[in-house]
Amino acid sequence: MASAAEQLAANMNFGAFNKATELKKRLWFTLGALIVYRLGTYIPLPGIDPVILEDIFRQQAGGILGMFNMFAGGALGRMTIFALNIMPYISAAIIMQLMTSISPTMAQLKKEGEQGRKKINQYTRYLTVLIATMQAYGIAVGIEGMTSSAGAAVTDPGAFFRFTTVVTLVGGTMFLMWLGEQITARGVGNGISLIIFAGIVAGLPSALAGTLELGRTGALSTGFIAFLLVMAIVVIYAIVFVERAQRRLIVQYPKRQQGNKMYGGESSHLPLKINTSGVIPLIFASSLLLMPTTVISLMANTGPEWLTTVSAYMGRGQFAYNLTYSLLIAFFAFFYTSVVFNPEETADNLKKYGGFIPGIRPGKNTAEYLEFVLTRLTVVGALYLVIVALLPEMLISRFNVPFFFGGTSLLIVVTVTMDTVAQVQSHLLSHQYEGLIKKSRLKGRRG
Repeated sequence: MASAAEQLAANMNFGAFNKATELKKRLWFTLGALIVYRLGTYIPLPGIDPVILEDIFRQQAGGILGMFNMFAGGALGRMTIFALNIMPYISAAIIMQLMTSISPTMAQLKKEGEQGRKKINQYTRYLTVLIATMQAYGIAVGIEGMTSSAGAAVTDPGAFFRFTTVVTLVGGTMFLMWLGEQITARGVGNGISLIIFAGIVAGLPSALAGTLELGRTGALSTGFIAFLLVMAIVVIYAIVFVERAQRRLIVQYPKRQQGNKMYGGESSHLPLKINTSGVIPLIFASSLLLMPTTVISLMANTGPEWLTTVSAYMGRGQFAYNLTYSLLIAFFAFFYTSVVFNPEETADNLKKYGGFIPGIRPGKNTAEYLEFVLTRLTVVGALYLVIVALLPEMLISRFNVPFFFGGTSLLIVVTVTMDTVAQVQSHLLSHQYEGLIKKSRLKGRRG
């Protein structure tokens, strides 16, 4: 079976893609949805002076606002209807997943299958509205206090401006949440991840042009720009290497006799990825950290003095920010790994089908061994995520290079690309299998 799959994968070419009409429809739908998203990042909020706002954000491009603006695909800097992006939905999803782990009621809902999943999704949407409303109000208040040498960013501040801003931003977030779900269901890849991916990729050309301009003016040396590009290539190579790395546990199946024939006795392997959680810890950590700190940064000049202090300590590149970011990444690496892989359930399935790990007794001992191995792998995976996220960020914040060359953005882009390509290959493989089955049926009827 494995050799047949490898042969089919090797034979995948443009002709096979051309015949896969379902896959082409999914790809066109995904592309169309992402184009709609990008168009929305250029529709400004009512009552905003875009020229003044652009000048203000240019001055703060090296801080938290610049990093959140990268995830929003430039929508925050232009203060458009998608300024909050998909981050409130991600925050709500994190809270609901935590609740399913600590709340017996939510845990029971999770066990109810499809019906329970629908209820949890509905609760997630309600929570998204609540979080987005609070964040949108904080942004509205923060924008009202923004001024530059050319004047105020808001032409007519007041209750009506705050109301329209909150309604527009919450509506934009809910639309993106719906769009992401549609991409997942009717397109290719994970819709939420692709929306974030599209926002980052859209800013890469201007970031590269800006870096080259800094080199032309002498702000950055040619050697440092070359070092930056080499560092980006090394980080990409490291990401691909670790994301594909696995710890393979040998699983043996006993021989059994049925009549005069012997069955079983073969060995297989259980693949455990070093980074089981993928890019999720970085997205979750960024969502929980960036949105509150962004609102605090916007309100620092108009709110109480403690907001200014918090904004200073939680500035990008500061020790408090790096420490909090690292702890959140490590926490979500362990948390999400426990969500997607259950050692006890895996051990029960192995025991059910007669499989065992050599030297380990089936059942409880196997579950404990799997948990031991998975914990060690997750420690390595979490450390890898923290290094990839922070080391390039420290260099970039020190030399004021665009965020798009940072480890977080590169990890998201590379991982989402790998996952999407894997799904495309899966669709192609499925299409070729269907073609072979149809041909065999036709030959059988003729025979």
